[in-house]
Amino acid sequence: MNDLQAALDRVGIEALRAEFTDAVMMRDRARLASLFTPDGVLRMPDIPAQHTGRDEILAGGERLQSQWDFFVQNSHPGTVRLDGDTATGRAYIQEIARTLDGREGLNYAVYHDRYRRTEEGWKFAERVYEVRYLDTSPLTGSAPGSVARGTGPEPAPAPALPAASAPFGEPATAERLERVAAALRANGFAAEILDDAAAARARVRELIPEGASVLTGASETLRLSGIEEDINVTGPYDAVKPRLLALDRTTAEGADTFRRLLASPDVVVNSVAAVTETGSLVLASGSGSQLPANAGGAARAVWVVGAQKIVPDLATALRRVEEHALPLEDVRARETYGRPSALNRLLVLHGEPAPGRGTVLLLRESLGF
Repeated sequence: MNDLQAALDRVGIEALRAEFTDAVMMRDRARLASLFTPDGVLRMPDIPAQHTGRDEILAGGERLQSQWDFFVQNSHPGTVRLDGDTATGRAYIQEIARTLDGREGLNYAVYHDRYRRTEEGWKFAERVYEVRYLDTSPLTGSAPGSVARGTGPEPAPAPALPAASAPFGEPATAERLERVAAALRANGFAAEILDDAAAARARVRELIPEGASVLTGASETLRLSGIEEDINVTGPYDAVKPRLLALDRTTAEGADTFRRLLASPDVVVNSVAAVTETGSLVLASGSGSQLPANAGGAARAVWVVGAQKIVPDLATALRRVEEHALPLEDVRARETYGRPSALNRLLVLHGEPAPGRGTVLLLRESLGF
């Protein structure tokens, strides 16, 4: 091996180790798993845990990171010994963490690594985590939004929306959004990545023809972005929601008209509770009244989705619905309607069989529940 190739290999391995720490800090489990070979192993005997293969590493990362209140990892370069298309090495770690159930501490650890050259570059064949020092004394500091223990009495909780459930309130990375958009397109959806709510608001105006009958879902995303007002108050559309509110649903005729208006508008505009990295959309509802239009009753559908709603798979999507979206929606429902919310209906859209019908607008910022 010549000196130039050796230098390039060392740079590639250092970049791999840096990418690992960044993926951990950003709680990007999919990117973390992609840093391993397909049969790669992540072993953590002190936890204890062992994950073999990218799927297990992805699932294990989700379980571990969902327990964090906050986590900080500082990594320091160690040794690298090259041997053709394989290499070994060590990296040195300092970590500070607190879990949601109150466990906390500081540790120093070593990663014992085996690396393998692949067509995608250097990957971990094995990464073994060895703790060398552990201090579980109460931490005196805190992350923004957390209450530091040991610094006096904790304040009474404010009467506001529940705190975002880690990790379900964190925006996806740009790379992850691109992967999700590609998966959605492969499943028949049109998918666009936009900067923020203002961009989504402008794009929705472009997508809906004047005079179309448009149904908006009960969505904080639409309310906060101004899209709900654009459609139901000021827009040049045949807005369905004002017509629904004017009906007397205590009569058979009113209830029947209500049902028909909900089921088949020209366009439905809504958000979702979660989008999976495999390109599926998950919607949840208490009554189910707005789900038919989303499922296929509307001629066209537009879903506006904040970056925090990206999850690895369907199982995690359902957890997000139950653990994150439902508690937030319950508070809104009690304040708005005077009654609790409920998770009575779920709609999962794995694909769009009608080309051009469904458009997903993925935002780079967090918005809504």
